[in-house]
Amino acid sequence: MKPEEFFDRMKQQWLGPLGPLAGDQLADDVVIEFPFAAPGRPARIEGRAQFTAFANPERAALPIRVDACSARAFHQTTDPDTFIIEYALTATHTTTGHQATANFIAVLTMRDDKIVRWREYQDTAAMTRALAAA
Repeated sequence: MKPEEFFDRMKQQWLGPLGPLAGDQLADDVVIEFPFAAPGRPARIEGRAQFTAFANPERAALPIRVDACSARAFHQTTDPDTFIIEYALTATHTTTGHQATANFIAVLTMRDDKIVRWREYQDTAAMTRALAAA
């Protein structure tokens, strides 16, 4: 599967009100890393079950609806199973109606059309400002 096709499948799960993630696109042994994790937040999560157990309560606590997800650029790497995507998420705070956009870069490694490694570089300052302004 091409990176663009895979990303289109991923973003369909993100749009709308935040519901629970099944993790269908993650390998059982996935490793997810957040190199710029805020203090007190995990920098690395190993395993699909561990990730969904972490992510789903987080998602349930966020009062947002994701309105748009746009890919800005796809980059190939020397590893044919790894690609880099620059993307932006635009969301609306469901209580106040405040809308904001945050940028992300993800480095994804695939095996059998599943993610085996995901490094997510988040614009945490923009995300914090957006939630604080709401």
